[in-house]
Amino acid sequence: MTAGLLAAALALLAWPDAAAHRRRRLRTTSGTGRLPPVPAVPTPPVAAAVAGLAAGLLGTPLVGLLAAVAAFLGSRAWLSRRRDTRSEEQIGALAEGLSALAAELRAGRTLEEASGSAAAACGDPVTGRALIRTLHAPGTSPGVGAAPLTEALGRIDAGVLLSARTGCSLAAVAAAIEDDLRARLRQREELRAATAAPRASALLLAGLPVLGLAMGSGIGADPWGVLTTTPTGQVLLVAGVALELAGIVWSGRLVRRALR
Repeated sequence: MTAGLLAAALALLAWPDAAAHRRRRLRTTSGTGRLPPVPAVPTPPVAAAVAGLAAGLLGTPLVGLLAAVAAFLGSRAWLSRRRDTRSEEQIGALAEGLSALAAELRAGRTLEEASGSAAAACGDPVTGRALIRTLHAPGTSPGVGAAPLTEALGRIDAGVLLSARTGCSLAAVAAAIEDDLRARLRQREELRAATAAPRASALLLAGLPVLGLAMGSGIGADPWGVLTTTPTGQVLLVAGVALELAGIVWSGRLVRRALR
């Protein structure tokens, strides 16, 4: 049993991390500076390996397998929330930079001087360097971060080219993009507040099976032993965990679709 769990852990550790590969590729091609270091070991497989080994050694191989699956999906959801939070931070940083850029240009500063102030106002080094690259080398700046951020950088890129060719005001373009980014952030905050109750309900429903096990043990029954040692209980355990994970994934997908 232990050998099988160790083999599964090694297989999970060797699982390719597509997100890490994209970050490494972006770091080598963007030219906007050094991104935060990429972890040597991907988080979801590590979480699955640790949870599976611990649960398998303390319980049964079936419990270890189910714990590994739950840990894998949970860590992926956690990383997805981290990416969403990081994307919103970058969008907010770009909005601050564009505000400073528009103010500096309207004050009569050159684009080179205004771009330095805009990058400093961003407060995020990666976003600031991406903004400077877009302002100084229009037409060559790659996308960085979330889709709204990439779209905003593309609009800034087009505005710089248009301003250089026709002499139109770049400050007006920067202010318009800033207003659009802030409106998107406000909309996401409103949607997040509107979906707070459904998310709390889904979290409560996800914890009810654990409460049921605790209540069964409290009245003298042994529900955990039945679920892990009897054939019928093991079938019910697998079905229950599968339905539980399916419900959590489905509710999370509905919330994500509402936030987009």
